[in-house]
Amino acid sequence: MAGIGGSEAKPAPLRKSATAYRTISEVSDDLAVPQHVLRFWETKFSQVRPLKRGGGRRYYRPEDVQLLRRIQRLLYEEGYTIKGVQRLLKEGKSAEADAPAAAAAAPSDEAASGPARPVPVTRAKPAAKPREEAQLSLLAGAGRAQGISTELRDELTVLLAELKRLQAALRGDA
Repeated sequence: MAGIGGSEAKPAPLRKSATAYRTISEVSDDLAVPQHVLRFWETKFSQVRPLKRGGGRRYYRPEDVQLLRRIQRLLYEEGYTIKGVQRLLKEGKSAEADAPAAAAAAPSDEAASGPARPVPVTRAKPAAKPREEAQLSLLAGAGRAQGISTELRDELTVLLAELKRLQAALRGDA
């Protein structure tokens, strides 16, 4: 029975229905993404259109939250750039839609010859270790001196990171 002394734990907060609209703070907490990032994504992805009420308060529909979750996964987990995600959304494609087919086609053993997921259209720069950051900085300066474009240098950096990942996988480090 509920005691008056207050020794019992607080009840868990009520969960909203799956069809309920969510505030920006609820979506931010759910996706573990800062609110300013969600507002930034609204400027970059025209498909994200929360309802705005008086005072500019945002209310996200369930389909908005689902789209934001997809954008987050593509950016943070799959390594796409904003332009790459924009292209995917514009074309109506998703690595999510291709993943079941790729997983079914790939053998289940560790010795699979190809990647289990499709290669992204445009990949983000890999996170570099401090020593590699210094090397990349020197490479960037040398590239500019030799007339290599920023886009080409970025692509080469991504390719180098992918080669290092594959090399580590072959050695058994990954």
